[in-house]
Amino acid sequence: MTGGAGFIGSNFVRYWLDQHPDDLVVAYDALTYAGDRRNLADLEDRVTLVEANVCDGAAAVATLEDHSIDVIVHFAAESHNSLAVIDPGRFFRTNVIGTQTMLDAARRVGVERFHHISTCEVYGDLPLDSDEAFVEDSPYRPRTPYNASKAGADHAVRAYHETYGLPVTITNCSNNYGPFQFPEKLVPLFTTLALDDDPLPLYESSDNRREWLHVLDHCRAIDAVLSRGRVGETYLVGSGFEASIEEVADSILSLLGKPSSLKSYVPDRPGHDRRYLLDSTKLRKELGWEPTIGFEEGLADTVTWYVGNRSWWEPLRGRAPVTEETAWAG
Repeated sequence: MTGGAGFIGSNFVRYWLDQHPDDLVVAYDALTYAGDRRNLADLEDRVTLVEANVCDGAAAVATLEDHSIDVIVHFAAESHNSLAVIDPGRFFRTNVIGTQTMLDAARRVGVERFHHISTCEVYGDLPLDSDEAFVEDSPYRPRTPYNASKAGADHAVRAYHETYGLPVTITNCSNNYGPFQFPEKLVPLFTTLALDDDPLPLYESSDNRREWLHVLDHCRAIDAVLSRGRVGETYLVGSGFEASIEEVADSILSLLGKPSSLKSYVPDRPGHDRRYLLDSTKLRKELGWEPTIGFEEGLADTVTWYVGNRSWWEPLRGRAPVTEETAWAG
């Protein structure tokens, strides 16, 4: 699992070991600001952690060969839209060149499957007043450097399948939330700020909506694709549940018993998308996947996790490279 010490990657490592306890799992991670070896600390006797960058082809090949890897699940990515506006180069290096480097390594070693984790954001955005949803063959219309870098990675994965016959699958998912998410992302950011009675920075377009997917439902979807998905295919992973930024903030404040006066408003990020929604019919009908964690339940559990794990998130606050309140000022 590339990016195995990150948010979705570490949750998937835990999920996979629970569901497939006899498998050898290698977490391959550069341990940048959002990767944290503590995410796997209680699994040290069951997981091999390799500290290496996805852009390092020699390290990738050596890791695949040394551990006789047969399946790669490629989570590793720079994923914070706000940082991508300020430093787009690091996103294209990691997300495009890093993916292509891992594809080359997979091709050289001859893995049985290369599964690529992508995002709904490659498709652009949807009007707030529509009932449209993206499908697998919706046109790619990325609007930000992050979106574009993930779109480039998706195209590279498909090209390696078509040109070289590399056995690949792709999932594009909606916004994930859950435990171990770095506190720059919306749910942990709002939760940790509210816990300390600090202002919650909502973008001025606070009615913009996102589709929310619990990370464990995402893990189950990836497992379904690895087990039963067709090689060369893309599957969209979405819960079908939408909530605005304002609604998420209100829910978190209510769960913590905090006043709505903690909400503050900051200028919109450049290229701020309005709405995403994925039609996951293909995944549900072909592979029998369904989300099992409703948003109210999942959000309450997630907030409770952050309440109980201050020692995990508090040291990370100073590592966030972007401050939403000031990033776009001037």
